[in-house]
Amino acid sequence: MPEPVLAFSLSDSLIQAVSRLVDDWQSPREPSHSDIESVFSRVGLREADPHNNPAVQKVGKQKRVRQALVWAKDNDELAGARAVAGLISVVRGCGGFLPGSQNYCGEDAIGTCVATFVEQPVELTVDGILRLRSLASLSGRELTVALRSYVTRAQKGYEDSVLLAGTDKDIIEATAAHIVTERFGGYSQQSDFPTLLGQAFVALGLDAQQPKHERGGLEGARTELSVSLYRLGCAVNRFRNKAGSGHGRPFVPDLSSAEVRAITEAAGVVAGRLLDALTDS
Repeated sequence: MPEPVLAFSLSDSLIQAVSRLVDDWQSPREPSHSDIESVFSRVGLREADPHNNPAVQKVGKQKRVRQALVWAKDNDELAGARAVAGLISVVRGCGGFLPGSQNYCGEDAIGTCVATFVEQPVELTVDGILRLRSLASLSGRELTVALRSYVTRAQKGYEDSVLLAGTDKDIIEATAAHIVTERFGGYSQQSDFPTLLGQAFVALGLDAQQPKHERGGLEGARTELSVSLYRLGCAVNRFRNKAGSGHGRPFVPDLSSAEVRAITEAAGVVAGRLLDALTDS
């Protein structure tokens, strides 16, 4: 399944911030020089890597990355953007964005890097996910992949995953609209949320309402779970603060942090079940 193309420009501040993520001169940590070399080779930046020039003295990780990305900025910006994405992915895989990990990059380095993407069409989350800032232009499998990244983060309790960037929809509503569009070619934007979600459930062969005649055994358990997920999705949507969504707050401000986390994870569960069913079908 193809991932959305992450195209962005290289700036001096972005290059400096990304290179800081691998700066370990005071306390050695992963990723290793070998990991960095692998990223550069994969995206076609071996020529820009100072460690591949025997006439040049070997440098530390931060300077190595900075020099390669500066070359890319002037000669092959697309390869440079791919290198940035690859490096961030490797750092994340090593635990660089995970507080408490022995490879943690540090709050300041991560915060600075996140800030350098503010003006880009791509955003970097504090846990190291690079994603399109707006999903409005995506459709089909690319949108499925993008929605999955939001679902994964929502299931971990990240509040910023509930309200989708570039849309007025929360993750469940956006997923339901995507499914109905995939199945029927479009959906009515005048439909209220329960109707839209119900249409998505029906399109995937999932039960949104209890049948007149109760089913027994495993089939009855499946129906009960499906109906419960539908009702949970509707309950989550009721917590959405429509007026506040424009300010980036997916929920009313007087909810407790425990409530916000529970609602966020619930949104991930419901949207995740819909995407799983879409993929399986």
